[in-house]
Amino acid sequence: MPGQISYDDPIIYPGKPGAAHLHQFFGNTKANAYSTYSSLRGAGDSTCMSPLNRSAYWMPAMLDGKGKVVRPDYVSIYYKRRPKSSPKCQGLGGTAQGLGICVDTPNGIKFVFGFDPTNPQAAPTGAAYFTCSGTGAVAGKWKTITEAVGKCPVGARLGAVINAPKCWDGKNLDTPNHRSHMAYVSYGSWGYERCPTTHPYVVPTFTMGAWFTVDANLKTWYLSSDHMLPGALPGQTFHADFFMAWDPTVKKIWHENCIDKLLNCSDGELGNGKAIHQTWPKSFNASPRLVAVPPHA
Repeated sequence: MPGQISYDDPIIYPGKPGAAHLHQFFGNTKANAYSTYSSLRGAGDSTCMSPLNRSAYWMPAMLDGKGKVVRPDYVSIYYKRRPKSSPKCQGLGGTAQGLGICVDTPNGIKFVFGFDPTNPQAAPTGAAYFTCSGTGAVAGKWKTITEAVGKCPVGARLGAVINAPKCWDGKNLDTPNHRSHMAYVSYGSWGYERCPTTHPYVVPTFTMGAWFTVDANLKTWYLSSDHMLPGALPGQTFHADFFMAWDPTVKKIWHENCIDKLLNCSDGELGNGKAIHQTWPKSFNASPRLVAVPPHA
């Protein structure tokens, strides 16, 4: 479910409230410009339906061009990684055509992926796209919101989907550009999926999707960060931020069972016969769906 809306960014502008473009947060309900791993672990509820995952996730706010923020109905975050026992998790290359060395998600790791607000001319990462579901939706993946107009009718849901990186340098929880400690796999000239030699460790990656009910104003929708790229089409600057703050004990159980046993854990299941107690929101419709764009001091 959606969380707070603010001009804070605890990764790019730590300790500087109001310095960023408008963000839609998910996860920890107290994430703000001053957030640290300790503060995220120590306070806040979670829109992930349990404070055992107080991680913070955020993306540029969706604006309708009429003075309103469009809040998503729901957000899906799906984690995956090969089990540590897999031959492809024992190192790079070799006869097993190894992906890298599979490890657990480090406590407190943070990074930005997709469009780069600190270097707008850089190639975006994360294979981000927009799609549509619901009655009358046209199947497809589009790079901009503009391309979705006419294919995602009123009442359907526009999905903004992006993939996090899975390759880690094994040393840094953050870097000055908030990206270079993470990397994506490639097939290179060798012809199989592999992390770069500079980032030989494989952490569970995730796909994040935010889903918005479409209204008659879709043709004027855009992301709050689009102004950062001159001439950008609406949605072209889609990116996301992640600040990991899972409960360490639960995270360990989740890695050892759901991830390393290749189990499809959902609804808070931990793969060992136990489950995280969740507070069910009882609705997959944002309420309110539209809120006024807050003033930017």
